[in-house]
Amino acid sequence: ISGYSLVVQARDSGTPPLSSSVTVSVDISDVNDNSPVFTPANYTAVIQENKPVGTSILQLVVTDKDSFHNGPPFTFTILTGNEEEEFTLDPHGVLRSAVIFKHMVSTEYVLCVQAKDSGKPQQVSHTYVQVRVIEESIHKPTAIPLEIFIVTMEDDFPGGVIGKIHATDQDVYDVLTYTLKSEQKSLFKVNSHDGKIIALGGLDNGKYVLNVSVSDGRFQVPIDVVVHVEQLLQEMLQNTVTIRFENVSPEDFVGLHMHGFRRTLRNAVLSQKQDSLHIISIQPVAGSSQLDMLFAVQMHSGGFYKPAYLIQKLTNARRHLENVIRISAILEKNCSGLDCQEQHCEQSLSIDSHSLMTYSTARISFVCPRFYRNVRCMC
Repeated sequence: ISGYSLVVQARDSGTPPLSSSVTVSVDISDVNDNSPVFTPANYTAVIQENKPVGTSILQLVVTDKDSFHNGPPFTFTILTGNEEEEFTLDPHGVLRSAVIFKHMVSTEYVLCVQAKDSGKPQQVSHTYVQVRVIEESIHKPTAIPLEIFIVTMEDDFPGGVIGKIHATDQDVYDVLTYTLKSEQKSLFKVNSHDGKIIALGGLDNGKYVLNVSVSDGRFQVPIDVVVHVEQLLQEMLQNTVTIRFENVSPEDFVGLHMHGFRRTLRNAVLSQKQDSLHIISIQPVAGSSQLDMLFAVQMHSGGFYKPAYLIQKLTNARRHLENVIRISAILEKNCSGLDCQEQHCEQSLSIDSHSLMTYSTARISFVCPRFYRNVRCMC
C-alpha cells in the first residue's frame, strides 16, 4: 500500500460540544529492496552467419516490483563472454551483432548479462544468454500467388484487410518480411511481418497488379498478387437470385469451389457469351451450416435478366450444378407461407457497404459487403 488518507476529528468538552476535522495523508516511501527480474530467467537465441552488423538478436525483458523511481530505466552490461566485442547491448535491452559471424569460426557464445535498476542503493540481477551461430539461408522463400476479388457499392469502399500472402521457407530460423513497391502505397499496404494486404478506402473499379516481394534476409522472391475491384449497381440488387449451399463454409467455398461453380453457373444461365455474371456476396446463414450466394446476370446490352428467368435456368441445370457442390435451395424473390397466413410476402435485399466480410484462403480472397434480407407481407 503506497499511502493512507485519514480523517481525524477533535471534539471539545463544552455544551454543546464543538468539533472540527482534518485530513491526514500518510505516504509510504519505497525502499529499493527488490532486484530486477529477467523473464525468462535465461535466454537462448540464434543468429545466421553473414548477417550485417547491427542485426537484432534478442530483446531482454526485465521487471521490478519497486516503485518507478527504484525500477527502470535499467542499465545493461555484458559482464563475460564478450571479450572480443562481438555483441552490443543498447539501453533498451536489445542484443545486437557487432561483427559478421561465421559458422566455421564459432558456433556458440555464452554471455553473462547484468541489469541494474535506478534505485539507491542499486540492485542488480544476472542472466545467461546462449547465442548459437547457424549457417546462412540456403533455401529461397516460396510464396503462393494470390488473387483477390473485392465487391463494393459504387465508390463506397471503406478499406480494410483484403487478404494474406502465404509464404514458407525451409530454413527453420528464417524470418520472412514482406514489401510493396512504393508507387502502390497510395492504394494498398502490406504488413511487413505477417503478409496481410490492406486496401485503403475509395478503390475504383478495375484490376490492380501489386508488386509484392518476400525476403528471408538473403533471398528476395516476387509474389503475384492481383486485385479485382467490382462496383455494384443499384439495379443489380433488384435482380438478384440466391443459391443456398449445404454444409460448406465461406472459406471452403472460396478456396475450393468458387472458380469451378462460377464456370458451371455461367454455362447454365448465360444466353450469350458477352453476358456478365456478377457474384454480389456470399454469407453464412445464421444458426446453420448453410451458405447463401447472391448473383445477378447483366446482358450485353446493359440491362439485367429478371430473377424468374434465372431461376428457370437454374432449375433446369440444378443436377449439373450439383456435380460441383450440393445446393440446398434456390431462393426466389417472392415467397409464400412465411407467417403471412397464405398471403404472399415479398423479399427485398439491402447492402451494408461499410460492413465488409473477408474470406481469405491461400490462393483466393473474396471481399464482399454484408447483406440483409427483409420480408414484408403483401395483403
